[in-house]
Amino acid sequence: MKALNKLFLDIKPLFEKGGKMERWYPIYEATDSFLFSTTKSTAAAPHIRDAIDLKRIMITVIIALIPCTLMALWNTGYQANSVLAVSGIEPDGWRGAIMQVVGINPASLISNVIHGSLYFLPVYIVTVVVGSIWEALFNLIRGHEFSEAFLVTSLLLPLTLPPTIPLWQVAVGVSFGVVIAKEVFGGVGRNFMNPALSSRAFIYFAYPAQMTGDKVWIAVDGISGATPLGIMARATTADPTAALDFSWFQAFIGTIPGSMGETSTLACLLGAALLLITGIASWRIMLSMLLGAVFTVFCFQFLIEPASPLYDIPLHWHLVIGGFAFGLVFMATDPVSAAHTHAGQWLYGILIGFLTILIRVANPAYPEGVMLAILMGNVFAPLFDYFVLRANVKRRILRHG
Repeated sequence: MKALNKLFLDIKPLFEKGGKMERWYPIYEATDSFLFSTTKSTAAAPHIRDAIDLKRIMITVIIALIPCTLMALWNTGYQANSVLAVSGIEPDGWRGAIMQVVGINPASLISNVIHGSLYFLPVYIVTVVVGSIWEALFNLIRGHEFSEAFLVTSLLLPLTLPPTIPLWQVAVGVSFGVVIAKEVFGGVGRNFMNPALSSRAFIYFAYPAQMTGDKVWIAVDGISGATPLGIMARATTADPTAALDFSWFQAFIGTIPGSMGETSTLACLLGAALLLITGIASWRIMLSMLLGAVFTVFCFQFLIEPASPLYDIPLHWHLVIGGFAFGLVFMATDPVSAAHTHAGQWLYGILIGFLTILIRVANPAYPEGVMLAILMGNVFAPLFDYFVLRANVKRRILRHG
């Protein structure tokens, strides 16, 4: 590595300003930063907190996502193997050929992880390749350096998608998120909406057949496997949780159908612990989003006349189903698109928690509200910060005359 590092130092003048290959400096800088380290610290929002650099922040977030990623690999395979083992269906295609060699056994850790990897890794690779191409294009045109921030976006998006999503739709979605939600506003640190969530929202509204229904969550053709919210939205009993064929603890662990990396609240909590200990994520946003959800659930259960069984979903179920935990830990706390002032973060989190439960409960046609709630919070975050700063300025003027 020392020889390689020396080589990069020797050729660096060729890529710096005035060098023969000045135009390709972003490529050089990205490769050098990936292999070794960056010597630069951020000098502007949203990371002007301390001496920690952007690379360390992004790597910490990626480490925090490891439990969710491992769960995505295992649970995707577990759900598929469980169905195949019971139904006797023979898997087809190249994945089926591999699994015939590995063996279809839901009790086998290796079988589940390999089967899940056959669905997760192609989605992840497409996200990385297509997103990197767009990032490279804009960086070369603008002369910007590559940022490690896309490494986080490229991992977040696959974790929020169903295993059956067509790869071409993944490519279209990540293109929208990188170009429209990020680069047109100036690139890293200037996007006002979360790029990964913007990508998922675009796929959802452009291709709803591949993002909704019962047949998209389990990686076996023709097999239905509804998410808890989907089941409870169609419940005919007073207690919607009675329609579920799994326990609260199973939902907490994450052994249920759903988006590949969002099913396990436990995995999300492990990631949250790291982000809070390192100070990278805001505890105010996490707590306020939780409080906003608690308040809204209380209103629907005790202050409003029930109009559907969804009104009676207990609070402890709301916290372990859908993407609530994943959105609370990794999406709402995005340091670029979230509010930055302390008071603004409280308002921002409360709004997201309120909208999440409101959309879930009051709109049975769309029984998941985390994605839209966070995107709406992103829109209002600058406004919250603006009014907080205005109030602080007025208070100081009055104090000092």
